[in-house]
Amino acid sequence: MAGFEQQFTPGNGYNHRLEMAERRMNDARADARNLAASNERLNKTLREARTKLVTLKAEVDALARPPLNRALVIAVHEADEASERPATLEVSALGRIMRVACLPEVHESVSAGDWVLLNESSVAVWRTGPLLSGDLSTVVEAGPGGVIVQGSGGDEVLLTPVPSMLDALPEAGDSVLVDRRAGLALATVARSRVEELVLEEVPDVSYADIGGLGEQIGQIRDAVELPFRHRDAYRRYGLTAPKGILLYGPPGCGKTMIAKAVANSLGAGIDGRGGSYFLNIKGPELLNKYVGESERQIRAIFARAREHASEGKPVIVFFDEMDSLFRTRGSGVSSDVENTIVPQLLSEIDGVEGIDNVIIIGASNREDMIDPAILRPGRLDVKIKLDRPTRDGAAEIFAKYLTGAVPLHPDAESVGQLVELACEEVYSRREENRFLEVTYASGEREVLMFGDFASGAMIRNIVDRAKKAAIKDELAGGPGGVSCAGIIEACRAEFVENEDLPNTTNPDDWARISGRRGERIVFIRTLVGDSRGQTLD
Repeated sequence: MAGFEQQFTPGNGYNHRLEMAERRMNDARADARNLAASNERLNKTLREARTKLVTLKAEVDALARPPLNRALVIAVHEADEASERPATLEVSALGRIMRVACLPEVHESVSAGDWVLLNESSVAVWRTGPLLSGDLSTVVEAGPGGVIVQGSGGDEVLLTPVPSMLDALPEAGDSVLVDRRAGLALATVARSRVEELVLEEVPDVSYADIGGLGEQIGQIRDAVELPFRHRDAYRRYGLTAPKGILLYGPPGCGKTMIAKAVANSLGAGIDGRGGSYFLNIKGPELLNKYVGESERQIRAIFARAREHASEGKPVIVFFDEMDSLFRTRGSGVSSDVENTIVPQLLSEIDGVEGIDNVIIIGASNREDMIDPAILRPGRLDVKIKLDRPTRDGAAEIFAKYLTGAVPLHPDAESVGQLVELACEEVYSRREENRFLEVTYASGEREVLMFGDFASGAMIRNIVDRAKKAAIKDELAGGPGGVSCAGIIEACRAEFVENEDLPNTTNPDDWARISGRRGERIVFIRTLVGDSRGQTLD
């Protein structure tokens, strides 16, 4: 009996087998957890792959789908239950007027003037954003029942305004975006009015403010003022006023000032009637990237000029930097805009309406780039060259800014002394005033001095520098006043500021800037700073 109990009593062997069984069970549970996690990862990967496949299939289907066409909604037609006619849209698409079916949500959200997308079955399936491009026309008359517009050809058309325009109808003269085939006025387009392109105030510049250009002033007064001040005499001799004048020459030599002085002089009174108009055209605003816009603005400018001229008062239309607006057609120097605005200007000058009491004055540094058709007789046929001032002319200009009212330093005996000193500094032929050496095709050489590039603008800068130095001296506790030393220093500072300007790769430009024309330049060398030159083929 005792042996039997000993055989079945748990011992070390039994515990060991129990531990092994528990360990195997734990391992099995761990394996089951790992398998479950692995299965979950596989399921997740399969779901992601399925999603990607669905997306790729959708993309492939989209790529294979026919393109959708844009269409402009002309009218919305409700469904007719009695005749079982579905809701439809009347649209303009691909140059055709069509009545098409549409999805219910599209029918509920669109009105005339909206844009929709048509599928391959010509069903409107989506409302899309507006397409702000098309023809522009000018409003003649507008009302809720229709908008009368005038196209570029002068023809008038009655269009229906879209609902979005009814709250703020355009006014006569406004520009609207139109679709003539659909018969709709789509939107009012904000555009530059002629008031934003011209400055009508008569300038306060007089001939007395201009120095060194007495001969040119006489020429322009003969060309402009004589015909207006002595109309009867011109009539008796069968003469007419010139239509246009070109002022040309190097920059900074008074072209704009002369044009303003002409307007001021005419404004003093003609034939017992005072007043004149000066339309100063802002060139950059006139050039517009939209086809037909620049031409429209030119028409508007001359319409304004004729309107003022009908009052019997002279009107000056002034184009500064005229070469930037009316370049030679086909030159390839700029864009093709000159191919349209040059003919527009010519039609205004030669048009059947005429431009009585209107005279065009153009100013340019590059008269060679202006289209020759503009410069021929009967158009801008009076041409006045404004050269750089001579020493005597410069003295006149200095005297305009160095007047008796300007405070003088004790070292300055008189204004005349300062003027003479300034002219000596600018026009002296001494070594330090050497600027450029040019070689012509004939082999001849010429040294251009600082004074060869002087201008009225440069002279004013010199005087302004001297006056600022006097103010600083006065603020520092000194006696103040324009001094001889201040004038000399101002001339040298102006020279230093301009010494980096010569560009040896473009000698023709410097020939233009200096006001010289003639034999071709083949070599140019700067005589200030770096003395290396450039030979031109």
